[in-house]
Amino acid sequence: MREPIGVYIHFPFCVKKCNYCDFLSGPANSEMRSAYVDALCREIRTFGGRRGANEASRGNEKIRVDTVFLGGGTPSVMDPADLTRVMETVRETFDVLPGAEISMEMNPGTFREDLLAFVKKYMGRVSLGLQSADDRELSLLGRIHTYAEFERCYEALRDAGIANINVDLMSAIPGQSLASWVRTLSRVLEKRPEHISCYSLIVEEGTPFYALYEAGRLDLPDEDEEREMYYETERWMEAHGYHRYEISNYARPGHECRHNVRYWRRSPYIGFGIGAASLIDETRWNNTRDLQKYLCGSGSPGDIREDIQQLSVSEQMEEFMFLGLRMMEGVSGADFAEAFGCELDSVFGAVCVRLISEGLLAREGDRYKLTARGIDVSNSVLAEFLLC
Repeated sequence: MREPIGVYIHFPFCVKKCNYCDFLSGPANSEMRSAYVDALCREIRTFGGRRGANEASRGNEKIRVDTVFLGGGTPSVMDPADLTRVMETVRETFDVLPGAEISMEMNPGTFREDLLAFVKKYMGRVSLGLQSADDRELSLLGRIHTYAEFERCYEALRDAGIANINVDLMSAIPGQSLASWVRTLSRVLEKRPEHISCYSLIVEEGTPFYALYEAGRLDLPDEDEEREMYYETERWMEAHGYHRYEISNYARPGHECRHNVRYWRRSPYIGFGIGAASLIDETRWNNTRDLQKYLCGSGSPGDIREDIQQLSVSEQMEEFMFLGLRMMEGVSGADFAEAFGCELDSVFGAVCVRLISEGLLAREGDRYKLTARGIDVSNSVLAEFLLC
């Protein structure tokens, strides 16, 4: 029997775009959101009804699922009745296994009491996009919430019995200092969430921040202060019992995000909604980013899929390395041999030896891992594993 897959469902709607955001998202009225949910349910049912080998099912068995992730955009901007329709469609279409990790992203500024019944019934994990505990910094980011609103949302989720909460934080943002970043870490750690994701701001082209940056008007911390924020994060997390399991992610033991680990380990997943990505049977594709095309074509998945790529063996090997090395456990030679029928060192031995000599990679038994210095320059290190 095939291994279970993960399901990602994209909700591209939000109250307003943040100043740093280049995600596929934007405001929409309730009629558009409801029409989008209609299209989502059609796409999910159509995928589940196909029984070819490339659709990850056999015979009349339902496809087994062990992670579901509702992302965006802002899923919590949706009407609970529409969210319920989606989750019921998932339950009807797939064999959602007992103990499956089911997660939902939530903006504290969109939290409403009428969401709680939905969350309690369907969600085992909620990811809160806080970013900063400083209201001035939140305003500069263009966030729609305050820290007090985050606290109310967090406590309401706890009172509702949600025992697995992630908090997203962002460092190196405009106007931020090392001291204010430490205050954010301290205030969030007092809450004892099960998981914390810490990302450094990337100024993306096409965003309001990019225009300010090009004009020389974006007040960002300098490189040295950004590095100190990074190191302070590690110290605070370790001191409070969180282990770093991926470059940007920290968790209390047993609370790693199973859905995201699926991506880094190249386990199969299907994405539903505009722009959603999938990996099934070593084929990658993305859904169209055109909302009208998606609304009209979601019942015929082949019509909305773009950038379809059947991965070659060498491309699979590359991904095994540059995705797997994002995790602190690194990559295993035994796993590589099982996946590809050859030794890791026969393909990447020379580059591994060189990176070890440069202090960027370490070998422990049959595993290769990034060193602390390697993590600092991870983008350039991971690019070394491209074979072409």
